[in-house]
Amino acid sequence: MTPVAHRLAALLTRCLQEPLPLRLRAWDGSEAGPTDALVVVLRSRLALRRLLWQPGELGLAQAYIAGEIDVDGDLAEGLSAVWRQARDRGPGLPRPRAGDVAEAAATALQLRLFGPRPPAPRAARARLTGTLHTPARDRAAVSHHYDVSNDFYALLLDESMAYSCGYWKRPDDPAYQPADAQHDTLDLICRKLGLAGGTRLLDVGCGWGSLSLHAAREYQAQVTAVTLSREQRDFVVERVRQQGLADLVEVELRHYRDIEGGGYDAVSAIEMGEHVGEPEYPAFAARLHGLLRPRGRLLVQQMSRGAHAPGGGPFVETYIAPDMHMRPVGRTVDHLESAGLEVRGVESLREHCTRTIAAWHRTLEERWDDFVALVGEPIARIWRLYLVGSGPAFAERRMGADQILAVRPTRTGDAGMPGTPHEWYGGALR
Repeated sequence: MTPVAHRLAALLTRCLQEPLPLRLRAWDGSEAGPTDALVVVLRSRLALRRLLWQPGELGLAQAYIAGEIDVDGDLAEGLSAVWRQARDRGPGLPRPRAGDVAEAAATALQLRLFGPRPPAPRAARARLTGTLHTPARDRAAVSHHYDVSNDFYALLLDESMAYSCGYWKRPDDPAYQPADAQHDTLDLICRKLGLAGGTRLLDVGCGWGSLSLHAAREYQAQVTAVTLSREQRDFVVERVRQQGLADLVEVELRHYRDIEGGGYDAVSAIEMGEHVGEPEYPAFAARLHGLLRPRGRLLVQQMSRGAHAPGGGPFVETYIAPDMHMRPVGRTVDHLESAGLEVRGVESLREHCTRTIAAWHRTLEERWDDFVALVGEPIARIWRLYLVGSGPAFAERRMGADQILAVRPTRTGDAGMPGTPHEWYGGALR
């Protein structure tokens, strides 16, 4: 009988109507495909059975999480090669030719691929209920992504626990580390917001408090930090105590809709707007406007997608960030302007995101055994797949990240802003 890998490679080449971009190694030890390409290891026929039941991205991801499919080589480069080939081919797969379906069915029958549907890996699978973007469902979505455990993120991130795009001022300097890039991001945000002693800052979606603590410690800002995650709230409260900042930082567990008061000099929303949802974003933007005093500044740092690129996807929505929505950056600007805010500057961080994700991926691989011991191999595999998939998405402009600086002008149009970007980044609020 023809070796399994040879049969599968021939079938895939015929169905795709182009050369196979990967090399296959099957459970019988056979190999076929380009010798210089990423090797996809089919450890079990269950991997192909799973794909028969669930073709596409999610079926492939579940087979990888379950260990039925593995890779031998640079996974990120392999995914990029597949994406480039799909992009060059255009949308959709070629229309099956006469005999292709019959040959595929005969191959599946001979390889004993038909059978009961394999169960989906339960590790870290989001199971949300209720109406989309209600406070309860938003809380569950945030908990799914951020409550893996504080120890997990402490392994992945630098000591500031900044879980957002770094600002790589000196990317070619070997002495310049991810922690330096995160420090420079936090400082850039504070300078764009014009923080100074006594400035009232509202940090919406504060994460593990990296910006809140930096603003209080380095700029003596009076900070209200808000999160939906109990684990994050407890973590930030403890860090505030350890750093002696209790007189400057207040931490609240609440939904953005339930934030009380207003009149803030500055508001930040750092990579949390992706969780708001498209129908809800106009109300979110209006809420941010209402929380600011006239001439107060807003800094939104948010992931975006290319105009013709999908955002998220089945794998990310199922295992990483359920209910997440990304839009082209121009659409976000439209929402903010429609809410009465005036956008004063947009800065792309796309290349910075590529470097940040690469740094997190290196940490994951270098400390793989520690991650597996902490959360188990299936969850570690989920994060490997997430990081290696995200890096090329930013590098190839399918995704982006942007800092949007806006202001709430007075009724007479006074924005209270210095005249040039150089001054914005260094000038305190007036």
